[in-house]
Amino acid sequence: MKVEIKVPTMGESVVEATIGAILKPTGSAVKADEEILELETEKVNQVLYAPAVGQIHLSVKQGDVVKVGQTIGYVDSEKAGASAPSPEKPAPAAEKKAPETKPPAPILEKPKGEAKQPESKTGSQSVRKKADEYISEISAPKLPLPPSAPASATTPSPPPRTSSRETRQKMSRLRRTIAERLVQVKNQTAMLTTFNELDMSAVMQVREKEQENFQKKHGVKLGFMSFFVKAVVAALQQFPDVNGRIDGDEIVYHHFYDIGIAVGTDKGLMVPIIRNADQLSYAEIEKKLKDLSEKARTGKISIDELTGGTFTITNAGMYGSLNSTPILNPPQSGILGMHNIVKRPVAINDQVVIRPMMYLALSYDHRIIDGVTAVSFLMHIKKNLEEPARLMLDL
Repeated sequence: MKVEIKVPTMGESVVEATIGAILKPTGSAVKADEEILELETEKVNQVLYAPAVGQIHLSVKQGDVVKVGQTIGYVDSEKAGASAPSPEKPAPAAEKKAPETKPPAPILEKPKGEAKQPESKTGSQSVRKKADEYISEISAPKLPLPPSAPASATTPSPPPRTSSRETRQKMSRLRRTIAERLVQVKNQTAMLTTFNELDMSAVMQVREKEQENFQKKHGVKLGFMSFFVKAVVAALQQFPDVNGRIDGDEIVYHHFYDIGIAVGTDKGLMVPIIRNADQLSYAEIEKKLKDLSEKARTGKISIDELTGGTFTITNAGMYGSLNSTPILNPPQSGILGMHNIVKRPVAINDQVVIRPMMYLALSYDHRIIDGVTAVSFLMHIKKNLEEPARLMLDL
């Protein structure tokens, strides 16, 4: 019985995919639900599993573009015990080790000071040399010749030089989509960035004081991100324009708070979504973030977990960045950039003190968000993080 292999549905906005790595080539034996190939989409790579046990037959190759619902092969369940054909064994003759050939022993003569050189057994012309030069030459180590090449008395030729200094590799669908969206942001939005600096002393003190109890109770570490998510949600509630988006000639205001957290992976930047962040506790945010980050880095995240989002937070500080201009994640209108925490002197109450400082950057679409709104939004985040009690009091 032949069980068809079809491209599954991968989210509302995904209609096609590219065949990535083929894990089980045609002729291989597969088990039910065994990984057979990867599907690359504009959002994430997804593994396709075998629908039944048997021998697999694929009608596609790596790099082919396929549609959702398209049949790309089948599993022959009548050949459940089949296995992929083993590579052909080399001919017995090829396995035999060629007999070693030793250079002929020199015949030393002393007819008037010059030695006669014996003729080479390889068929090359004999060369007359002095006896001491000949002995020196055959005693020196030489590079082994390729098995198929005949022995030669001449000096081995140098290896061929590479004619190109570059390597070309086709971009993955995810990387192409990221590139397209970056250009789209530049051409279709009026993006500006406003900056501020944040004293992290209070957050770090709370985190240090409560870390042990928090971890024992919830089984997860208390990180900085949960504080930032809470501060962002509070600011979005105060400034709804930042939580909106432009759709044609209309502004769509969201009355929910789905916060995207940018995660760097080997295959590109992904933005998993923490749904309804306004309804989650610090512990729930940390647990959700840990789960989504692990899924993104291991390629197990689903498209639904990457779809949507009303605002994004990106942390360039984990890579050592002191300051940067984050790029909008369309169709969102705002993105907050976190950066490296650096101890530096600041003036507080007319005194110069050393504090752990972080630069914050808010990039926003000026078509929907005015400058005063953007600055006030960032100031609201700054105040809530410098005085964490404000978050608990909903100020």
